[in-house]
Amino acid sequence: MEIKTESKNLAFWFHLFITIMAWIGPFLVDWRVMVACYCIIWLQFRVFNRCLLNKAHGLHGGDNATFYSFLFEEIGYRPDRARLKKVVRGWLYLALAAVAVAWQVGLGMKPLWF
Repeated sequence: MEIKTESKNLAFWFHLFITIMAWIGPFLVDWRVMVACYCIIWLQFRVFNRCLLNKAHGLHGGDNATFYSFLFEEIGYRPDRARLKKVVRGWLYLALAAVAVAWQVGLGMKPLWF
């Protein structure tokens, strides 16, 4: 995967923040906001066939590279990139949307922030 050393710029940190929020968001933010965000993320994969933030910090999608694969490889784990890309761009954000709805609507838990 090609990553420039200067690529950990504001776009990288913003992308990391968004990725972390995608995972903890169902517990912090109202499910309607989270579902809308997950749909936007999922739609960008369908419409553009890539994550729009990757290019902003020098991550190129060749060889099935994703932001997730980059993060895993940074900590020394070598995932199957093709399989990881299929999960991330396929059902991951739909599953996270289901978690948000199940947690807040199904279990009646209130989001911690708004």
